[in-house]
Amino acid sequence: MFNDKPTVGLIHNYDLIDEVVAGMKITFRDYCENFVGSFMFNYIKALQTAGVDSVLYCITTQVNEATRFEHLPTGATICALPTRRIYAGYSLFKSNSLKAYGAQTGQTFKDVDDRHQWRRSSLVVVKDLIKSVGTYLATPTDILARELQRDNCLALLCQEYEYARFDDCVAMGKKINLPIYACFQGLDRTQSILESAFRRRSLVNCAGLIIASSREIARVKEQYSFPATKIHQIFNPLSLPESDHSVHSLATTRAELGISPSTRVVVWHGRVEIAQKGLDILLLAWQQICQIYPNQELCLLLIGTGTDAPKLKQQIEALNLTNIVWINKFISDRTLLSRYLSAADLYTLPSRWEGFPLAPVEAMAVKLPVVLTDVAGIKDILPGETADGGIIIPPEDASALARAIAKLLDDFDLRQKLGKRAKQRAQCFSLQAIGLRMREVLIGK
Repeated sequence: MFNDKPTVGLIHNYDLIDEVVAGMKITFRDYCENFVGSFMFNYIKALQTAGVDSVLYCITTQVNEATRFEHLPTGATICALPTRRIYAGYSLFKSNSLKAYGAQTGQTFKDVDDRHQWRRSSLVVVKDLIKSVGTYLATPTDILARELQRDNCLALLCQEYEYARFDDCVAMGKKINLPIYACFQGLDRTQSILESAFRRRSLVNCAGLIIASSREIARVKEQYSFPATKIHQIFNPLSLPESDHSVHSLATTRAELGISPSTRVVVWHGRVEIAQKGLDILLLAWQQICQIYPNQELCLLLIGTGTDAPKLKQQIEALNLTNIVWINKFISDRTLLSRYLSAADLYTLPSRWEGFPLAPVEAMAVKLPVVLTDVAGIKDILPGETADGGIIIPPEDASALARAIAKLLDDFDLRQKLGKRAKQRAQCFSLQAIGLRMREVLIGK
């Protein structure tokens, strides 16, 4: 179908990819060679279906010069770039600031807290400002430009436009005449007042934005008077399972997890970040569910890990919830993840905010009805709500979450009906469908 294989670049928005690696408790080399649990790798696979090669650029302290790795699951290249030298000085300053703040307050700077509201607000501004400065200083734009030209990239796609790295990349792209695009993955505000000074200019000079969420499209148009012609609504792509898991497979999986066949199972999976993912709300709702069905075998299956894993464990113990099975690790094998999801009767994502979450779509792809909170991207996933396989509830409402889950637990026929609709809707997020749209935008043919 495609006679040539053009190449595009992708770049993450973290100061350092080291942050991701540390949070998932994997090695840097394992990330480069084997990790697949990221929308970036789904973009890579989607573009491959449309005949486009990709190079993923990441910034790390683990290398002293541009170093290339082969990403074994996709065959794509990951180009690891060293930070700018000045970033080392910034890191030292930041580290000393954190120590001084902690010595004075007994708190971490990450969770700014102060009984005086004006002082707390000022500290938040300072924290965000320091963060933005770090991102600007971390990006080695001269090395990135050289590597992009070496790879003959026709465009660069940045993770997030409300992020300092986007500003750096747009300025670099203007110098080397390279189109710079950015996508939306959940950051719907500038990180600091410093970034506000650059963001509008960057948006004017960028080639376009890829946004899945209709709500976010409306915000960008209103806040920045951004032209609709430069906005491309493209869903995040997902590698869908090729077939359903058999009843035997379901029974086997439940047995492996210590869950009986008669148990009603609700599943959640993702990064364990309590505030964003609403896991505290989920635990409160689950407590209510257990009270509603005191004689029913129930199980809440949690799949995933993250920086808040110790805190989540404490909350589970404090609520004395004993019918929870938690796979406290990151599952990179998507086939295994699908099998775990298939062990459940329904899926829930009670997030407080999202960009465009793929986790519910992964559940929908294995015929699970879903209960989701009304955050960015959800009404694009379920535009017809029950007609597309799920129920949408307000965020931060444990009682509403409990009622929606109970409604599905009570009605086997409804679960079956919504599950079939969910699987059908999930096809809209396939690699092939999204890959063609991505090629059209980034390559123009």
